Amino acid sequence: MSSMLQPQIILLKEGTDTSQGKAQLVSNINACTAVADVVRTTLGPRGMDKLIHDDKGSVTISNDGATIMKLLDIVHPAAKILVDIAKSQDSEVGDGTTTVVLLAGEFLKEAKPFIEDGVHPQSLIKSYRTASYLAIEKIKELAVSIEGKSLEEKKNLLGKCAATTLSSKLIGGEKEFFASMVVDAVIAIGDEDRLNMIGIKKLTGKDTMMGATIAKEVSEVHAGVVRGMVNEKLVALQVSGGNMRDSFLVNGVAFKKTFSYAGFEQQPKKFLNPKILLLNIELELKSEKENAEIRLSDPSQYQSIVDAEWNIIYDKLDKCVQSGAKVVLSRLAIGDLATQYFADRDIFCAGRVTEEDLHRVAAATGGTVQTSINNVIEEVLGTCECFEERQVGNERFNIFSGCPSGRTATIVLRGGADQFIEEAERSLHDAIMIVRRALKNSTVVAGGGAIDMEISRYLRQKAHEIRGKSQFFINSYAKALEVIPRQLCDNAGFDATDVLNKLRQKHAHPSGEGALHGVDINTGGIADSFANFVWEPAVVKINAINAATEAACLVLSVDETVKNPKSESAQGEAAASAMGGRGHGGGRGRGMRRR
Repeated sequence: MSSMLQPQIILLKEGTDTSQGKAQLVSNINACTAVADVVRTTLGPRGMDKLIHDDKGSVTISNDGATIMKLLDIVHPAAKILVDIAKSQDSEVGDGTTTVVLLAGEFLKEAKPFIEDGVHPQSLIKSYRTASYLAIEKIKELAVSIEGKSLEEKKNLLGKCAATTLSSKLIGGEKEFFASMVVDAVIAIGDEDRLNMIGIKKLTGKDTMMGATIAKEVSEVHAGVVRGMVNEKLVALQVSGGNMRDSFLVNGVAFKKTFSYAGFEQQPKKFLNPKILLLNIELELKSEKENAEIRLSDPSQYQSIVDAEWNIIYDKLDKCVQSGAKVVLSRLAIGDLATQYFADRDIFCAGRVTEEDLHRVAAATGGTVQTSINNVIEEVLGTCECFEERQVGNERFNIFSGCPSGRTATIVLRGGADQFIEEAERSLHDAIMIVRRALKNSTVVAGGGAIDMEISRYLRQKAHEIRGKSQFFINSYAKALEVIPRQLCDNAGFDATDVLNKLRQKHAHPSGEGALHGVDINTGGIADSFANFVWEPAVVKINAINAATEAACLVLSVDETVKNPKSESAQGEAAASAMGGRGHGGGRGRGMRRR
């Protein structure tokens, strides 16, 4: 009897929310499926865009999976995994962010009936990982290498990869124009791993121009807009717009003309093979610091102090001229005296150049940024074939072209609305990353759902060779891969069932001649994707399948969620102490009136 009256053991704080078992797992799957449904309609060339309006009032229009997932601000702990894999895909390869979310959601959707029927999650996880391994091996087998091609052939192949990426973006109508620009930019930086050597400047019709750089993340590279996407800096400069076709590529460095003083217009605006001096010092007269004190015994000594100040600045300017440089750039201010001094000697100068642009000029021209003007030797000076100040819209740009290092490029984007130009920048980021990956990994596969259908067929065939329940699980994995061509059809308004039946029939051909057939977006039928130049780097599909499988397995492995409650009493005490602190502070600051 005493054993039946054992006291209850309490492990968790009162009010802790715990949910476990099959119901919890199904709930997590439903949450992930709901997230996948949000980005489902953005896939492919006929995908729709999402307009996201945040609490700060800014509006973003995009069909980029990673951008949408980051802006959704998802709070469900299991669904956040899909946000993480979208970010991972974006930073690793740049494209395929919608694909990876869709695949993960579909893998979980196919696993849901088995979980409800009582199948242990570990059996599903094991089979999914086996299927993932088989799928990746098949992709490597089907991939076509672009190694050993001439430069022109390689540029043509890379252009096709970039065009495939851009076809699903807002600037898809100008994909050929931008694809060649992206390929030229990536080839210009060669084997340089730092993609911040590609600068992107944006000029919009609303007279707003925002600088953009491409920053490095962890061991890989990731492109992004300076405006709150990479390093939280915002450069807002007044410039008139144009249309997308007015965009151009500079094989070198270009940045907007900086603030200038009187005398600037008298300076030459074009040089051939100039020497370039890069500084990180001020070239202007500075007033004494607030606490500076000079005691004089004779009033006549005052003039000698004034003369010394002028001699210091003139000595700096003389050394700049003696260095032989024809272009002087400084991260700090170049005053009106220095501007006129250089103008009289046919030297171009620009102060307050941003640090990013100064370092890109240094990398391109072979110069070194100096923190002192003393002992400037020729080795620290940069050079380029041509420097000129060019009018772009209503603004001027300083352009350095024909740089000896040649490992830098600048894309000047022009367009209308802010939202459109920002989406164009994100699209170019994806294209740059794809071309970079294709150049480094040198294998491509057919797009348009062709590779997905072929892997699906291959896995169904392999499933027949596997005994036991795993056969069903691998079959469900194979079925999930068909979500890509099915969604491409749905988004284009085609009959998905009809097109998928044609694809299955074509891919089932014993000779294997249908392995490269995918959805033809233009006709609503099927076509040879490879012959139609719908290509994508093999690394995109490999990374997407890897990430989606791991995410699905991670969600399936969670059987309990524990949510600790927030202590209302603790919050109340914290609020009371904060109010008390403000009250005391006010009393001390204001003081008491004396009676």
